[in-house]
Amino acid sequence: MTQHFVAIATYTAKLETAEQVAELLPALAAESRQETGNISYSIARDLERPQVFTIVEVYDDADAFTAHRESVHFASIGKMQIIPLLESRVVVGYSGDGVIG
Repeated sequence: MTQHFVAIATYTAKLETAEQVAELLPALAAESRQETGNISYSIARDLERPQVFTIVEVYDDADAFTAHRESVHFASIGKMQIIPLLESRVVVGYSGDGVIG
């Protein structure tokens, strides 16, 4: 059974910046999906708290996730544009069993 690295991030935007975050996240996802080692990258928005976004990322391994966090697009879109708009950000890493879908 193949093991993958799964990252689950919860981004809570400031109330006044939630729409900006919602507009920026798809660009980050599109770039991230093109990375070597990325298996999937999905975004969900909380229906009851629209300022809360959950991002589920699956990579071949932890090294691929590290490369993602060091990428140019994560720096320019994630660090420079999205993160300043957030109230909080929690990222947790997991080992996954490779069953996707």
